[in-house]
Amino acid sequence: MREKLKVGIIGCGAIAVEKHLKSLQKISQAEVAAFCNRNIEKAKSVAKEFGTADAKVYSDYRELLMDESLDVVHVCTPNVSHAEITIAALEAGKHVMCEKPMAKTSEEARQMLAAAKKSGKKLSIGYNNRFRSDSQYLHQVVSRGDLGEIYYAKAHAIRRRAVPTWGVFLDEEKQGGGPLIDIGTHALDLTLWMMDNYQPQSVMGSVFHKLGKQKDAANAFGSWDPDEFKVEDSAFGFIKMQNGATIVLESSWALNSLDVDEAKCSLSGTKGGADMKNGLRIHGEDFGKLYTTNVELDPGGVAFFEGETESEADLEMRLWIECILHDTEPVVKPEEAMVVTQILEAIYESARTGKAVYFD
Repeated sequence: MREKLKVGIIGCGAIAVEKHLKSLQKISQAEVAAFCNRNIEKAKSVAKEFGTADAKVYSDYRELLMDESLDVVHVCTPNVSHAEITIAALEAGKHVMCEKPMAKTSEEARQMLAAAKKSGKKLSIGYNNRFRSDSQYLHQVVSRGDLGEIYYAKAHAIRRRAVPTWGVFLDEEKQGGGPLIDIGTHALDLTLWMMDNYQPQSVMGSVFHKLGKQKDAANAFGSWDPDEFKVEDSAFGFIKMQNGATIVLESSWALNSLDVDEAKCSLSGTKGGADMKNGLRIHGEDFGKLYTTNVELDPGGVAFFEGETESEADLEMRLWIECILHDTEPVVKPEEAMVVTQILEAIYESARTGKAVYFD
C-alpha cells in the first residue's frame, strides 16, 4: 500500500461535499482523484473544488471502479444503491466507506459483508456520531465499566418539524423509509455501540403517517409536498436483546413534541447511568448519596480562544484512512452496522404485520 491513498467519490451531493470531502482534504495521506455523479457537470464542479489537478470525472460508477490506481471508494448515494455499488467496489479491489445506513435491507447488508470478507478489503459505514466528543468520552466511561451492566437504554432521534425536502428523502423506493432509516439509524448505532450488544432477540415496532399529508406545514426546510411524502413521519421500536437488555428507539421528522433530541442515547446500568439530553451527564450513587456529573467537553476556557478541536467528521475520516494505512479494524465495523439494519427492518416489518419479529 502506497503512503498516500487515492480516493474515489461516488455521489457528489451534500453529504459528500459537507462531510467527506471537506474532511478528506485535511488529510495529507489521502487525495481525491476521481469523482462520479449521474449529472457529470456536478461531478466536474465538485472535482474542481476538492480534487487533484488531474482528477477524473465519470457519470457511471462502473467506469470509476475500473481505475486501478484508486485504493478507496466512498459511496455517498441514495440508500437503494448502497449495496450494489459497495459490492462492485469491493470486488474491484477497493476499500469502501459507505454512507449510513449500511443498506436498504438486511439481505443487502449481508451481501455487502460477505463481499468484504471475500475481497479482504476494509468496509466501514458512515456513522459519524460515534466520533463526537461526548460519544467518545461516554464510550470510554462505559468501556471502563463505570456504569456496570447496561440493561435499559433509549435511542433518541426526535425532530419536531425538520422534514428534509430535497433529494430523495421522501421517496420510499429509493430510501427504504423516512426518519427511522435516516436519523433513527444514527441513534440506534450509537446506543448499540455504547452497550457493546449486537444480539437482538425480538422487536416490536410502530410506524406513523400522521402529519405528512398536511399542506403548508411549518418545517425547518420549508413546507413539504404532501403528494411526494411517501415515507413515515415518525417510527418507534421496542427492542429486546438476548441477554434481556431492552432498548426503546424513537424517531421522527415531524412530531408534536417539545422533547427534541437527535442522535443521542440514555443508558441505565447496574452501577450508574448516563444521558446526552442536556450535555453529557453521568450519574450514580456514592456514599449513600445520589450524584450527577456534567462533563465539560469544551476545551476552551480562555477569552477569545476556543481551543483546538477535531470535528467528528475530521476524526471519522482520519481514523478511516489510518486504519487502511496501518491495516487495523475500522471504528465502525460492518458486522455492527448490519445488526442496525436488521433491527430497523424488523421495526418496519412489525409495524406492517402488527406482530413481534423474532431473530434466530
